[in-house]
Amino acid sequence: MRASKLLSYEWDAVAGILAAVAAIVLHFLHVVDEPVILSIVLALLALLFVNFLRHARSNERTAEQVERTEHAIRRIQATLKAPDVMLVGPRQIRSVSETFARHMKGDAIWFNVCLSMYKPQPLFDALLRPAVENPMVASIQFVLDESQKELWESEVQPKIAACIGASKVREPRWCALAENVSFILADSQHSGGAEALLSFWGEPFMAQSTDREVPRYIFHVQKHSELLSHLVELERGCGHH
Repeated sequence: MRASKLLSYEWDAVAGILAAVAAIVLHFLHVVDEPVILSIVLALLALLFVNFLRHARSNERTAEQVERTEHAIRRIQATLKAPDVMLVGPRQIRSVSETFARHMKGDAIWFNVCLSMYKPQPLFDALLRPAVENPMVASIQFVLDESQKELWESEVQPKIAACIGASKVREPRWCALAENVSFILADSQHSGGAEALLSFWGEPFMAQSTDREVPRYIFHVQKHSELLSHLVELERGCGHH
């Protein structure tokens, strides 16, 4: 460690400084006269100029290397394709769901979601209230299986009624849903296009707790994914009343 530190010193500059100090001391002691001092000064200036040129060339090489690296990074980025779908695990699922609800806009669809998720007030406040009270959301349409009517009327609807912006939540469209697909679909303020949070009923995507199924894994479908058009068709396939 000490040896590498010693090697890093600019020994030519150190030698020049020592020579200058020695010349000044000798001049004051009247050992050398002014022409000798002038010669030493000129030699030091030449040494400093050579040192400057060496560092300038080194800086040019460094700048060239940085520029080549930047070009290489841009080429790599150009060849990388953004993923159509991102898997969200148990640790991130709540934060991703909250962020999705806060940043959605326009008309939003809740398709075949498990309403028992919204029974606990803290979960409702984290996952559904942000969307209801989001001023950028124009409307929220639930498309639900008929078996969830009781949960809607007893648990979810009263909580929604207590929210600012409750009027934007339309009457659910009740269907006989045999699909195990569940998703939330809306435009995103961030990406400027439609995105979705997609999940599936049953293991391993849902975990069964004492009184409800809780999502364990969900998929964040990005705006450029072809899967979005299939989700839209799936929602439209459930008859409008």
